[in-house]
Amino acid sequence: MDRSDDDRVPVTVIVDGTERRLSVPRGRNLREALLEADCSPYTRYTAALNCGGRGLCATCGVRLCEGAVDPDHWHDRLAARFGYPRLSCQVTVEGPMTVALVTGKRIWGGRE
Repeated sequence: MDRSDDDRVPVTVIVDGTERRLSVPRGRNLREALLEADCSPYTRYTAALNCGGRGLCATCGVRLCEGAVDPDHWHDRLAARFGYPRLSCQVTVEGPMTVALVTGKRIWGGRE
């Protein structure tokens, strides 16, 4: 195994019950990795109208099912505490994880 393989981690994306496996560079922003893999966290309304990953609009929310990293953004701390989706733009892929896209939302994800 070469060095480049050591720097990639598996990310499983769940969309409407179907799993898709990605290989993401360690340290990559989750939102960017999802967009590059054509697994957009956005709705049809927010695909063009969003803050571009600055953690301001809360439209890129996903459910972190496994391998969640501790939140360090104020919105993500509240989301984790109250059951809202986490902002994919504020998550760094450091190890294997499973994320579920929130498909039933119009703009923001709901609480569970």
